[in-house]
Amino acid sequence: MALENAVLLKEPLIIHESMRYSLLAGGKRVQSMLCIAACVLVGGDESTAMPAARAVETIHTMSLIHDDLPCMDNDDLRRGKPTNHKVFGENVALLAADALLSFAFEHIATATKGLSSDRMVRTIGELAKCVGSEGLVAGQIVDIFLEGLSDVGLEQLEYIHIHKTAILLEASVFLVVDDILDVTKSSQELGKTTGKGLVADKMTNPKLLGIEKSRELAEKLNSEA
Repeated sequence: MALENAVLLKEPLIIHESMRYSLLAGGKRVQSMLCIAACVLVGGDESTAMPAARAVETIHTMSLIHDDLPCMDNDDLRRGKPTNHKVFGENVALLAADALLSFAFEHIATATKGLSSDRMVRTIGELAKCVGSEGLVAGQIVDIFLEGLSDVGLEQLEYIHIHKTAILLEASVFLVVDDILDVTKSSQELGKTTGKGLVADKMTNPKLLGIEKSRELAEKLNSEA
């Protein structure tokens, strides 16, 4: 409900429909839950963290729309539904992702209550750094340019995982598990296109280590997290 009320249907309808289509498609909402839990853990009020939690979730959704585009991973399914560009077209999907990114910072700045201006600026600055050329973008660009290479090591793979996922989660286990599921589960079970990493010759943990070693790594990372 919090996300649904944040991004409303208004003109131009097509762009807001596209934004809401991916934002409200479900998912674990791990990013937003971690944000709220961290605030409560240190004695803060949940309502203070809510705008930041929504912002992190919209940024995550933006990154998924970008990931699925034909120029990136070219996926047809996400969260059990056709990907954004399959429904609205590549041009609208790209703009919807841009709008979600912009909304994230607007929402923190306008909806957060009870936070000093200094802390607000620091929060926005940290989040912006996580998204940019040292964060999500860094992970995505390395992922793209390592595609098809045969001499990729664990260090480079970990870099991709940290920058594409762990930079928002502070844990590197999730993409490892996702890679394993991509190989071992069906599209119906996962709600997204499976086997894409292997078909595109992308470097994943199962490809580099094998399924069993990847499971062991996931368990180790989970314990450390």
